[in-house]
Amino acid sequence: MDRRRFLLAGVSGAAVLATEPWALATRLGGTPVAYVTADLESHVVVLDLDTRRVVRRIRTGPGPRSIESIHDRLAVVGHTEHGVVTVLDAATARVRAELDAFAAPRYAAVHPRRPLVYMTDSAAEELVVVDAEHGRVRGRTQVPGPARHVSISPDGSTVWTVLGNASSRIAVLDTSDPLRPKLVRTVAPPFLAHDVVFAPDGRTVWVTSGAERRLAIYSRERRPRRILGAGAPPQHVAFALRKAFVASGDDGTVRRHRLDGRLVREARVPVGSYNVTFGWGRVISPSLAQGTLSVLGRDGRVDAVRTVARAAHDACIVFGP
Repeated sequence: MDRRRFLLAGVSGAAVLATEPWALATRLGGTPVAYVTADLESHVVVLDLDTRRVVRRIRTGPGPRSIESIHDRLAVVGHTEHGVVTVLDAATARVRAELDAFAAPRYAAVHPRRPLVYMTDSAAEELVVVDAEHGRVRGRTQVPGPARHVSISPDGSTVWTVLGNASSRIAVLDTSDPLRPKLVRTVAPPFLAHDVVFAPDGRTVWVTSGAERRLAIYSRERRPRRILGAGAPPQHVAFALRKAFVASGDDGTVRRHRLDGRLVREARVPVGSYNVTFGWGRVISPSLAQGTLSVLGRDGRVDAVRTVARAAHDACIVFGP
């Protein structure tokens, strides 16, 4: 899932385009689309975020489970039960590469400046570096547990990964050398952790619980700065500029917070909407239980809910044709 805002570096008029992302889409001749995993149907659904209609389906290998945008032009898919990672090309809406060098690939974090993906392999207890541009594995780092959710700092220097579905440890890796991540320490959260996400400014890391109605905000230190109440576990987090969105699939809610943690609004979405992501002015949350995709605005209000598949575990936003 793509949990960090799109950076408009190097584009003229960036200040304007950052607040009006559709202007950039029109200028480049494409459109932002949602890629949604159809877990039980061996394909990725492509939904136009403007018309809210399914425009195509990209055939993949069986069991597409997780998906993450790679700088809006590629996407990486983890087929956990089949040990395969697929790279999709957003410009052609086709499979670009398939890699079978995994035991159980889970989730991905994308380097902010390079087409490098840090994919967790829970069965192998590894963080795997994937060169998405060339479709090959570039390195592996052993971690002390079955790594799952993962996030990278905006400067690309640090990766945090939770060592399980509800884990007592979070691994912290130094990625200042992007191809050779180094394990530097582990963090013991105040609860059994599930998801971990860096805020866009890099100052804080949000960690959710896999067993309690709580989440913690860290400032990269070993102890949290603040602990907040949350929805039913597990929760997942996405950031939209100065806002945080926290999804609770068992409650069927997406909560909007300020970066200091203050709750602003709660929206109702279909039960089973566990994951959440942001891009191009939209927040999206797919439902594993009902096969829907909820589209919310930056204000945290639901704009649309569309049925896209029998089950939809994860989603991201890319710039498609």
